[in-house]
Amino acid sequence: MIILKLGGSILTKKDSLKPEINFKNLNRIVIEITDFLKGYDLKNNGLIIIHGAGSFGHPYAKKYEIGKPFLDSEYPKKRIGFSITHNSVNEFSGVISKCFIENNVPVISIPPSSIIKTSDKRVSYFNLDLIKDYVSQGFLTILYGDVVLDDKLKMAVISGDQILSYLAKNLKFEKIILATDVDGVFNKNPKLYDDAELVEVLKSLEELDSFDSTTNIDVTGGMLGKIQELIELAELGVESMIINAQTPNLIKNALKGIEVKGTLIKSKL
Repeated sequence: MIILKLGGSILTKKDSLKPEINFKNLNRIVIEITDFLKGYDLKNNGLIIIHGAGSFGHPYAKKYEIGKPFLDSEYPKKRIGFSITHNSVNEFSGVISKCFIENNVPVISIPPSSIIKTSDKRVSYFNLDLIKDYVSQGFLTILYGDVVLDDKLKMAVISGDQILSYLAKNLKFEKIILATDVDGVFNKNPKLYDDAELVEVLKSLEELDSFDSTTNIDVTGGMLGKIQELIELAELGVESMIINAQTPNLIKNALKGIEVKGTLIKSKL
């Protein structure tokens, strides 16, 4: 089975003040995946796509401060904010599903809010049986960043990265691909330095210490958080690859197992 994580910044205009899909990228990526599926047995092998919420989720989650403690008197406003955020990301995932259906791909988009609960923003319940059932029936299965009920905070945001990490630790996958807006991890920020080099293989967080402080890893949590999760998975025997989804055919080739440009996260052993 394969997990393909599609970054929200690839499929939407993430910094947009209103939800906006990047249809140029979406249509191309759907065609690449559809081409790959022509030679792939979905029913016996399985492919799960997890996509970020991008501009369909982040602005609303921020506006309504989903995941922050609040007073009971604020609950009415929070519930509306939760509803608006979920409706938006659900609508976005529906558009993605429709693109696959138009290409004759059987697809199911499962709202994480219906199968996941958290406790202080960490997954406490996940209906994996439903995921396995859809995969075993031959559906391309889609999950996405969403809002969920939280035992301590009442409600919280569940990111695509959290979903990926939980699935990878609890189901068996042969391959994990993260399709982002960068080529992978660099020893320096490639936007600032012409001599920045792509790190083709990364085996530990300690290796990052030798990198320039201007590397493209966001130390506030962004890419660094992804790297930490992926290294943990590598230690469990699950390798992953970070690639640039903006490069045509890279996703298709990575799915096929063809060597592509990117950063491979693997175990030290």
